[in-house]
Amino acid sequence: MAAAPYPAITPRNEFFWTAGEAGVLRFQQCSRCAHFIHPPKPRCPECLSEAIEVVDVSGRATVATYTINVHQWHPDFPPPYVVAIVEIEEAPYVRLTTRIVNCDPETIGIGTRVTVLFERQGPAWMPLFQPEDA
Repeated sequence: MAAAPYPAITPRNEFFWTAGEAGVLRFQQCSRCAHFIHPPKPRCPECLSEAIEVVDVSGRATVATYTINVHQWHPDFPPPYVVAIVEIEEAPYVRLTTRIVNCDPETIGIGTRVTVLFERQGPAWMPLFQPEDA
């Protein structure tokens, strides 16, 4: 069986891909204007400050859109499964493309409240989400 795919980890994004080992979701935030930044960047896209810090967020989000995949594209992802874009609670303009797990795919809809959990894939801890009531 092929190994599950994982992202390239770089010095700029390592904090994001490895935070799951500690069970937290982390993003950059501008120390000057408090804007959350994702994907990671060297300066704030709002105020152009280079005063960027890495902060933990709650891990709660809302499904903005989704699709239920019914095709077997990779051996580690048997269908059906949900691919979704979720909006992070602290900053709804920060969106992640992710999988929704631990539920019947038919129970997911736009507006479903979800919480993060992590799955290790190679050196990365992939942020996945599950319904709050799972």
